[in-house]
Amino acid sequence: MGKLALAAKITHVPSMYLSELDGPHKGCRQAAIDGHKEIDRRCRQAGVDTIVVFDVHWLVNAGYHINCAPHFEATYTSNELPHFIRDMHYAYDGNVELGHAIADVANEMGVATRAHSDTSLDLEYGTLVPMRYMNPDKHYKVVSISGWCAWHDLRESQRFGLAVRRAIEDRYDGTVAILASGSLSHHFSQNGLADQYLHKVWDPFLEQVDRRVIELWEQGEWEVFHDMLPMYAEKCWGEGDMHDTAMLLGAMGGKHYDQGVEVVTPYFGSSGTGQINAIFPVVPLPQTEG
Repeated sequence: MGKLALAAKITHVPSMYLSELDGPHKGCRQAAIDGHKEIDRRCRQAGVDTIVVFDVHWLVNAGYHINCAPHFEATYTSNELPHFIRDMHYAYDGNVELGHAIADVANEMGVATRAHSDTSLDLEYGTLVPMRYMNPDKHYKVVSISGWCAWHDLRESQRFGLAVRRAIEDRYDGTVAILASGSLSHHFSQNGLADQYLHKVWDPFLEQVDRRVIELWEQGEWEVFHDMLPMYAEKCWGEGDMHDTAMLLGAMGGKHYDQGVEVVTPYFGSSGTGQINAIFPVVPLPQTEG
């Protein structure tokens, strides 16, 4: 029925918003913004009607949660970095049908999930930042999924990602893109050192592990990455424990996925963290999944 047309791991660093503003940092994240615009171009070319975002800024303590309200509109200031993102107005349409289809399939697969369509839930900036650059004209409907899963197992999140893929292909009559919105290593610079680390990774160890991970992704070595993901997320302070990445990998077929990613924004450091925009080629799910 439906089609998954594009999948990507993306950055959402708030300095992208800062990069728009006049001042000493104007243009500092143009490469990341350009990467988002390239993903948007490809989504439009593929006929995507809805973007599903695995958002590591949405913290949940139990279950998997989907924000699929029919419409989102508010003015957003980040409580984490109010000096970076403030008074940012947004308005997007949601996709109730797809959100509930994902929840239905996940629950049938034994992954406890709730879809929230009659809700006052707002969007978090892991969704808002990419939508600012990919969806300025409200071309796409938006579904946001909690990606900061504080007490969850990465393998279960991978299974949830598979449920998302199955819901798109089996229960939805449309074309969808999925975005894992989160960093690679995620150790912020210590307080007082932010200016020194605006374009750097916190520690050479973190940067070298990130770069090796990207090599594995480009080479399609997913069985290796699958097995190292829990330790990588722990030792390199993966953002949201990297549940967004586990979901994305699950949607691609888990350790049996065999495609090399296409990097559209090369790896860069931001306030100590490691960031990238990379497109995951979408191919049919393998006969053996997970």
